Amino acid sequence: MPIQYNFDLKNANTLGLPAVASHFLPLTDPAQLFELCQNPGLKALPWRVLGGGSNLVLPEQINALVIAVALKGRRLLREDDEAWYVAAAGGESWHEFVAWTLAQGWAGLENLSLIPGTVGAAPVQNIGAYGVEVKDCLYELTAYSLADGHARVFSAAECQFAYRDSCFKQAEAGKWLIGEVVFKLSKSASIKTNYGDIGQELAALGLPLSASAVAQAVINVRQRKLPDPAVIGNAGSFFKNPVVTAELRGQVLAAHPELVSYPAGPDHYKLAAGWLIERAGWKGRQLGPAGMYQKQALVLVNHGGATQNDIASLTAAVQADVKEKFDVELEAEPVWW
Repeated sequence: MPIQYNFDLKNANTLGLPAVASHFLPLTDPAQLFELCQNPGLKALPWRVLGGGSNLVLPEQINALVIAVALKGRRLLREDDEAWYVAAAGGESWHEFVAWTLAQGWAGLENLSLIPGTVGAAPVQNIGAYGVEVKDCLYELTAYSLADGHARVFSAAECQFAYRDSCFKQAEAGKWLIGEVVFKLSKSASIKTNYGDIGQELAALGLPLSASAVAQAVINVRQRKLPDPAVIGNAGSFFKNPVVTAELRGQVLAAHPELVSYPAGPDHYKLAAGWLIERAGWKGRQLGPAGMYQKQALVLVNHGGATQNDIASLTAAVQADVKEKFDVELEAEPVWW
């Protein structure tokens, strides 16, 4: 078993935080997990599953076995009159997988283009963008128990998806490694262009309406608004858009008529976290080596040398100011180890 010791994870998390794992293993075969489960010394350690590192806030020292999911493969399982059923291994790049499905002529995931991370991590967070979430197309997934290595198939319903949430962040947190995900891509999928700047970008591109054109529009918008982690450390959108009661939304709207919000079920609204953060004065502002991005207030960035403690301090300061100004609670999206 190729366990590596005191492994440097600075380049394995997109925030670029300094982090060292006491034990590290790239998992290339599910059978390795079963072997790990037979090792009493390793079982005595906490275990952590690492995907693309794009949604993590890491401490400087991780006294645990970090298992990096490096499972590869993607294929068409089957198709019927209604849909294509497409499988991808947990270690596949999410964006590359989306691009591959579009190249085959299978629509449905185009709005989720250019989201960093892996296929296996996508259901954990129920990643979403521009009016689409992973739950909209996910059919089932195969996960492996971190207790004994056995496989279990979870249906979409069993994943208990919610906004940026799933059972893998709640009741099943820390218990599973997602090895393969199957997507049901409808042959009659409708193209969604009415969210954010997508329609405007499509018009600027002048391309015929298609799933691939939407993907290109999404890519253009994301590249314009979001920093490249290779240039400046970040974890993408750092805070969830808060869902509030109609009453609270009304109170904020009365004081701030320009509030950006969307219906989110009976008597509830989703507020734009980026708008709240910008109006609270944090767009482009730093606290030590960390700050909120100058082009998009929702993105927290590492200007160089930041640690988990620096990220925690900035997070708390932004949350406190938004709470004071709008009486709205902000919740951070990333997972903290």
